[in-house]
Amino acid sequence: MNSSKKLLNVDLGILILRVSVGGLMLFHGIAKVTYGHGPVKSMLQQNGWPEFLWLGVPLTEIVAPIMLILGIFTRLSGLGIALLMLVTLVLAFGWPAFAIGEYGGLVAELNLLFLGGGLALLFTGGGKYRLYRSGNDLLN
Repeated sequence: MNSSKKLLNVDLGILILRVSVGGLMLFHGIAKVTYGHGPVKSMLQQNGWPEFLWLGVPLTEIVAPIMLILGIFTRLSGLGIALLMLVTLVLAFGWPAFAIGEYGGLVAELNLLFLGGGLALLFTGGGKYRLYRSGNDLLN
């Protein structure tokens, strides 16, 4: 194997993506557990959604990131994060999410980055460097 093949490693790239998306999302989940889910519940109520849906937030912002980092059920975790970001784009931002903010980026660019990362992991899976290997590729 030549040195460029060792350097250009898709599985290492997937590991970096998993740890980046999972590690950064985990901080959002910890903050919600620490400071409460009041704003999430209020946002759901204001938009006519059932309040119990807030329970999906800690699941998606704590459990899914841990599973991503470890490489356990990567596709399902990526799907969960992508769906959560779609919901936040609709409920928290609406169309203004795509407006240019005061620093030149989109107002909801962080949510869009998490959405893209979640979708990428949904389609790629966990790569070679992971803890869990299922016989079912849809779970890896």
